[in-house]
Order: sequence, then structure tokens, then C-alpha cells
Amino acid sequence: MEHVPALDEDLKKTLGPATAKVLAEQLGLHTALDLLHHYPRRYAERGELTPLAGLADQLDEHVTVVAQVADARILSFNGGRGKRLEVTITDGSGRLQLVFFGAGVHKPHKDLLPGTRAMFAGKVGMFNRKLQLSHPAYEPLGADASDQDAATAFANQLIPIYPACAKLESWKIAKCVDAVLPSAQEAVDPLPPALREGRGLVPLTEALLKIHRPATKADIEDARQRLKWDEAFVLQVALARRRHADSQLPAVPRRPTPGGLLDSFDATLPFTLTEGQQTVSKEIFDDLATSHPMHRLLQGEVGSGKTMVALRAMLAVVDSGGQAAMLAPTEVLAQQHHRSITEMMGELAEGGMLGGSDQGTKVVLLTGSMGMPARRQALLDLVTGEAGIVIGTHALIEDKVQFHDLGLVVVDEQHRFGVEQRDALRSKGKQPPHLLVMTATPIPRTVAMTVFGDLETSVLDQLPAGRSPIATHVVPAKDKPHFLTRAWERVREEVENGHQAYVVCPRIGDGEDEPKKKKAAEEDGDKRPPLAVLEIAEQLAKGPLAGLRVEVLHGRMDPADKDDVMRRFAAGEVKVLVATTVIEVGVNVPNSTVMVIMDADRFGVSQLHQLRGRVGRGSAPGLCLLVSEMHEASPARARLSAVAATLDGFELSRIDLEQRREGDVLGQAQSGVRSSLRMLAVIEDEEVIAQAREEATRAVAADPELEHLPGLRTALDALLDTERERYLEKG
Repeated sequence: MEHVPALDEDLKKTLGPATAKVLAEQLGLHTALDLLHHYPRRYAERGELTPLAGLADQLDEHVTVVAQVADARILSFNGGRGKRLEVTITDGSGRLQLVFFGAGVHKPHKDLLPGTRAMFAGKVGMFNRKLQLSHPAYEPLGADASDQDAATAFANQLIPIYPACAKLESWKIAKCVDAVLPSAQEAVDPLPPALREGRGLVPLTEALLKIHRPATKADIEDARQRLKWDEAFVLQVALARRRHADSQLPAVPRRPTPGGLLDSFDATLPFTLTEGQQTVSKEIFDDLATSHPMHRLLQGEVGSGKTMVALRAMLAVVDSGGQAAMLAPTEVLAQQHHRSITEMMGELAEGGMLGGSDQGTKVVLLTGSMGMPARRQALLDLVTGEAGIVIGTHALIEDKVQFHDLGLVVVDEQHRFGVEQRDALRSKGKQPPHLLVMTATPIPRTVAMTVFGDLETSVLDQLPAGRSPIATHVVPAKDKPHFLTRAWERVREEVENGHQAYVVCPRIGDGEDEPKKKKAAEEDGDKRPPLAVLEIAEQLAKGPLAGLRVEVLHGRMDPADKDDVMRRFAAGEVKVLVATTVIEVGVNVPNSTVMVIMDADRFGVSQLHQLRGRVGRGSAPGLCLLVSEMHEASPARARLSAVAATLDGFELSRIDLEQRREGDVLGQAQSGVRSSLRMLAVIEDEEVIAQAREEATRAVAADPELEHLPGLRTALDALLDTERERYLEKG
């Protein structure tokens, strides 16, 4: 009887050490099960001509195309000593050139006769402004092909095209899959039978056979639908178990005291909260009043007033006798939050101090760069309970930091923190504190359900009254240099009208970042490294912005210097701040009306949206100029045009996600493991995710330990390696 590889068997046994090594190193596939879950990217039909038109977007990527040879010719160079074979392949709408050199030209010349149909695999390159594949691997598909077995195997069926790499082409991966396909019959089905039957989904074994070796397009659809459900359901069960476990934890209910600190604060507000702020505050206060910990995600558009909502939650906790800690990702942001919160609170932030309010509390700052006396005092204020609110960076997490009674943890810009850091701060409460996670990066609903599925979500999408719209324009510096000249004139005009400006660059330029950026530029095939803060500041101060007070801000400056620059910029002394993305979040200077982003194509869509949110925060309209040297037809320019076309962060986050091909929605930074979502597309499969969440919640409520669902339990263990399980547990 033939050997059927076990699902968890190392691929060396089945495929041999050489092939197994390439699969492990290049594609992260180690076992038969891994390989069975390495699904085809698409399928080619025999005789189908694959579109070549989309290859411009896949420069430097390994691709597989199915096409027909239009012509092939051998050319001589070096006085006849060198030979080059040029083959043109076509799909009727586009053409692509293949090149072979030296002694390697004879076999392809013989195989690739005009009219031959074949699969070609290689890295898309550019030569003389034309796309080409150099020395591609190929597999003829016609009846006259040299490899009759291959031709027969590919005849009359859909050809799976697998995500491949330089050392292993798609058709070789297909042969590897053939070797492990018999083991699909051992696959443990994670879906409860009632769910599978109720949703009309095919069994897992059938789905694996159909995805790899479909007879019809309907087979592919059946398999995809089933495999998407597996991914969505197992992930949602993990999150539902987390929510269930959290609901069992004890927490101290925190209710504001009537006539206390929160009421005093609200009475001093010179404006009315937006309807959105009031709704979200009510959701948070309801959560805080319960006897199990709040786990809430607050998403807010840039400038929607999240800090105000978080501050009111912190004041409610202080009212009830507890303490609140706000964790910020950078010192600049921690200092900014401390400054704006103490300003908003006025004398209420001076509890216990001369001239402070009787109802007030102390608001302390704790960062790594503070001097020893100030640090010692802050630590003392926390342990005695003198300070009701602390704002800090990672320094808050250190062992030395102890609280009198920590009741609420607010995490700003959640994606900047590792799980262990958040968890370490939460563990400082006598009982689990309530948790409010904030992000200014709008997240589409399905992504929130997937990434933050263990958190309840609140959304602030209204801007406070008096906020001005921001106009955004792309400045094509290479095609139209006079546009860039005009951009600097606009900056000067804004400053002359009493306003201030930001100029953002992707690099510092202080020598430390040179080798890394230079290497990246070379790999990009880019002749110049990204523009740098220190160089641009000098050019502007001597050139187009001469006579204006131009200063720099970046992450490697001494913290005291950073704070000094920010303070002087906030006070209006510095007119133009040339900075890195250190200003991306939380920096609030309402007098800043214009931002120029240099090499804007080097930033992601969400990041550009974040940066743009730093202007137009007062009553004067904001202007954001995206400077790029990229060609008008390039994908990078399309991305910039998308940012210029809308101020809707949720729309932009969809575009961003689609363009980034999702990556791992569980967060690469959190786990360093390959994406667990191979079939599920979090943007397109909104319905499946929403339904899977409902089914998962039901299943976990009925059987929290999954004792009666052993298949699901096994799948959960396989999906959530230790690191990822920990991420979900602590998220």
C-alpha cells in the first residue's frame, strides 16, 4: 500500500531534504498540513491566455504567466562571441519579452517555437523601459510539448498557479502538493457538523481536494467558501473565548460622584461635546459601572476629540477613588498629552497644591528621560494615590512603578505597543483595571472584528464644531518643478498671515540612518535615498524660506531639546517645523495651517492621513501638499491621488488595506509568523466574518472549553501558536 504522509510529518520524508528545505526557508511550509494550506493564487485554463497587462504592478515579484510564443530570435553581441535569445509572448492584449543568455539559449530556442503555449515563471524586471522576464523557467502546455506527461497532466483541467519563489516554480509546487494530497483524508474538521450542514458547506477533505485539483470552477467556489469559514470561525472562536474569560474576571465598578471632579470639569468646558462624544462617553461610563473589566476600542477620526472622551473617563475613575494611567508611544506625545490635559483641567489638575481646586487631583508625567528628583516625586505621588492621573511612555511599565489603586488604563495609538507592554501595565491593578484602547487610524468594521475581536468598539466620526476642512493636493516635483516652487510660496504666505507650517521628511539624515537608507534605496533601484530632515531644513532656511524661523524635530534628539522645540512651536515662536513622522499622532498646534510632505510616496495611506490631521485644527482652513517625484501612471501616485480625493479615514483605510494585500491582520509586529489568513479577505468577506462571529459566540457560550468539539479545539491549537495565542489573550 502506498505511503500516506501524516499531516504533521516533516516534508523531508515525503519530498526529500532539498525540496523540503526550499519550501521551509522560502515559503514557511514545514509539514504536509502546511503544504495543503498553501492554496493556489489563481487558476489558468488550458489554452487560456493569461493577462499580461497587470505585470507593471508586480515589478521585482515572482510571477507565473500562461501565454503563447509570438516570436523567438537569437541575437549576437560582443562581435558574435555572445548569444542572446529573445522570445516575445502574448495574450492578445499585451506582450512580454523573455531573455536567455549564453549557453542557455539552445534548449528554449528549440522548445519555444512560435505558437507554443506554456507556463512561464520568473521575476518581473525592467530593461530599456520594457518589462521582461530574464531566464524564466517554463513548462510547455501543448500536445507537441517535449514533456508529454506534463502536457497530459495539464490537459482538460484548471491549472493551479501557486504562490511561488525563485527556487521553486508553481508547477513544481503542484507536484509537491500531489505527493501530500492523499493525507487530506486525515484532516480534522473544525466546524461543528450542525454549523457545516446548516450553512451548506462541503466537508474539509473534499474542500482540500477541490481547491488543489478542481474539475470545474464550481469546485473552486465550493472549496473557497468552506475554507474561508474555517479561518473566520476558528479565529472568531479564539476571540469569543477571550471575551468570555474577560466577562468572568472581577473588576471594581467605577461610577463618577455626583457633584464631583467630572461634574466640575464639565462645568468649565467652553464648548458643548459633539453628539458622538456624548454617545461614546455613555458607552464607556456604562462599561465602567460594571463589575467586570471594560475592554473597549475607541476609534476616532483625526481630530475628532478622542482625548476629551478619554479624559472624562479618567476623571470618572478618579471620582470613584481610583487612578487612571494613559500610555503613549513616544515622549513627544506623552508630553503633549500631559500639557493639553493639564491645560484643559486648569486648577482641577492641581489637587493638593496651593491655589489648586479642593476637588482636583494631581496629573503627573512619567517618562524615561525625566531627572531623578522629578521621577522620584512622580513615583511617590502614584503609590500614595496623591496623583489620580499619570501620563507616560514605556517608563510606566517598569517594576518600580506602583499604584495606590489603578482603575483604568488608556492606551493611545494601540498599534505602537507590544502585547506584553500593555499587559504589564494592566497587571499593576489590585484587580484587573478597565481598559480603553484608542486609535486614530480608522479601521474598517470587519478588520476591527478580526483584529480587535475581543474588544467592544466605539467610533467617533464627527469633527468638533469650528474645525476646518483640509485641502490636499499632489505636487509632482519632477514633471512640474514650478509646482514645488509655488508650494514654498504658499508656506511663506501662510506664515506671513500669522500661521505656522510643518514639513515632513522620511529620514533624519544625521549619519546614523545613512547605510540602512542607502541600502534600501539601492534595493528599490532608486538612485537617491529618501529626503532628510536636516538637509531639507538647511536648504529651506537658506533658500525659499530664508528669513523665517525654521527648526527641526526628530526621534534621535535629546528629549529636553525635543520638548523645548515643541513648546516653542506651540507658542508660535518657531514658524516652520521640519520633522520626521514623530509628529504623526497627538501633536496639537491649532495655529498650524499647512503641511508639506516630501517624498510622500514613501508613506502609507493611513500614515499620510494621520500626518495631514495635524493641520486645520483651528478655525483657519488647512492645506496639505503631497510632494512626489513618482511618474503619473505609477501605483504610488494613484495612492497619493486617493489621499487627496477624500478626508474619510475609513474609506482610506479600505484603500490602504486593499493595496497592502492585507498582510497579517493579526499584526505582523505582534507575532512575526506568516499570515494565518490564507483564504479570508477581511475587506471582501465582511458577511462571512460577521456570521462566523455570531456562530462562535454561540458555540463558546454553550461550551467555553470546547469539550464537545475536539476538532475545533485541535484547529484552534494549530492556528494559534503560542505567541499568537498570547497576543489574542492579552490584546
